[in-house]
Amino acid sequence: MKTFDVAVLIGSLRAASLTRKVANAMMDVAPRTLRCYVVEIGDVPMYNEDLEANAPEPWVRFRREAAAADAVLALTPEYNRSVTGCLKNALDVGSRPAGKNLWNGKPAGVVSVTPNKLGAFGANHHVRQALVYLNMPTMQQPEAYIGGAADLFDTTGKLTNEDARKFMTQFMTAFERWVTTLLAGSSK
Repeated sequence: MKTFDVAVLIGSLRAASLTRKVANAMMDVAPRTLRCYVVEIGDVPMYNEDLEANAPEPWVRFRREAAAADAVLALTPEYNRSVTGCLKNALDVGSRPAGKNLWNGKPAGVVSVTPNKLGAFGANHHVRQALVYLNMPTMQQPEAYIGGAADLFDTTGKLTNEDARKFMTQFMTAFERWVTTLLAGSSK
């Protein structure tokens, strides 16, 4: 059975963030055919075209790790009804310079996370909007709006909510089908 590398982008920089906990839980339940790995974005400087001539090392590292992936899973909290600056910056850095969009054609999935009830709907859709422009076919169903995330984990960060585990497993299984369907004919 063919396996695919999945770059996991976590749009929250806090070490103990709920978004990171959800990302870890989703990677734990991912089918074996998905090799998920986190591509850290916290050290990636803001995109500035003037820096392209001598790209900062974190850009080079980020681009290398993200380019190696067959697919991308983006997780984000919601800040002010939108995507976090660090995640948007990571998407921008990966799409530049012009003509070198490393995201082009990579299947994607989006998960939004919040301790509140609305599931970070605004952030989820803002990420999707950027992915459309980056030519990343993004899984439409099931959608993943993880609300009430603070109640899903114990004090060690372990997922304790079985309904959430079941949903995350269903999402990752659907994501595996999405990636496999889109990449089945690829040479990787």
